[in-house]
Amino acid sequence: MVQAYVLIQTEVGRAEVVAKQLAALPGVISAEYVTGPYDVVLRISAETLTALQSDVMPSVQQVTGITRTLTCPIANGAQP
Repeated sequence: MVQAYVLIQTEVGRAEVVAKQLAALPGVISAEYVTGPYDVVLRISAETLTALQSDVMPSVQQVTGITRTLTCPIANGAQP
């Protein structure tokens, strides 16, 4: 199992709505809207890194209101 954090910037005022939409997507473990340079922090998972890139991330990036994403795969493999 591969997991990653996705740091997301959204259009102004859209963080809460975007986080709620992302929380419903397959492969999403958690979605929280936050303050700071990013608006939403997402935790995602898939069986492989390839599946994460080809199955989970495209659905994340199609959510309306997202302007930029930064994906950070978790290196230590620890489970929550």
